[in-house]
Amino acid sequence: MTSQQDETRIGILLAVASAVAFSTAGLFTRLITADAWTILFWRGLFAGLFIGGYVVWRHRARTLDAIRAIGWIGLVPVACTSLSTICFINALRLTDVADVMVIAATAPFVTAGLGWLWAGERESPMTMAASTVALAGVALMFDAGLSAGHLAGNLLAVAMAVLISIPKVVIRRRRETSMLPAASLGAFGCALAVLPAASPGVVSGMDLVHLILFGTAQFGLGLLLITIATRLISATRSALIESLDTPLAPLWVWLAFGEVPRLMAGLGGAVVMAAVTADMLLSSRRDRGRRCGGGSCRMSVASERARPSSCDDMIRRQPGAWSV
Repeated sequence: MTSQQDETRIGILLAVASAVAFSTAGLFTRLITADAWTILFWRGLFAGLFIGGYVVWRHRARTLDAIRAIGWIGLVPVACTSLSTICFINALRLTDVADVMVIAATAPFVTAGLGWLWAGERESPMTMAASTVALAGVALMFDAGLSAGHLAGNLLAVAMAVLISIPKVVIRRRRETSMLPAASLGAFGCALAVLPAASPGVVSGMDLVHLILFGTAQFGLGLLLITIATRLISATRSALIESLDTPLAPLWVWLAFGEVPRLMAGLGGAVVMAAVTADMLLSSRRDRGRRCGGGSCRMSVASERARPSSCDDMIRRQPGAWSV
């Protein structure tokens, strides 16, 4: 297996794990009784501390150097993460949930367009086709056509789709630099953005426990994993795999609360999962076919011995690609 194949495979696995983490949002919001703004404040604060703690652990004495390394461009994901949260919450208040989710599912297309315009990264037709099928699956889940009379909410949802796409393109553009410090600052920015409308002091007891888990295991872990994954796979594929959180979300609510999803939600979710799985499997097969053309896949004994035996070996041998 080549180094690039290793990176792609691990990037895909990290993106899938990120989608699983993000998909638990509905579960946590059911468990917490506080208002939405207070939830977002504590979620952002604990996520920022979680990612920031990882950055400090990873870089130790070089933590300040890691923060400086993101440069001015690193402030773009910070602002986008904060603004996307504000757009998302207000879009949900001004239009139907179905509209917001369908518009959000256009993120792979937005990401592909931005990646091509800014970074010159062209996505494969296979991934774009899978994104189209996934978008149709999300629409089927919510039985949605965009509602009339909700222009403001729909425009905010469009802005959210753009804002969640921009950080992925930035990460790919600067993939030689870890953007985890920017992810941490972005989470703190979310907390700061909603603070005027939040009531942090009213939270106590089990709500506080659930908020800690919400901030770390859902938002913090999800954001950390997708930030690393997007350095290893294309921004569009990262956005496509991230869409797995939409069909997975009803699963956790069903398991925890016995709330059975509607038939159309189940069918649409199956379409999304099938599209993402097909892209991962077929793209991997295509990449192997390209590398194996003309017998180039014959591996010498020396190259076999030089192959990394673990992820730790890969990290040590490729500090530029793996210094997260």
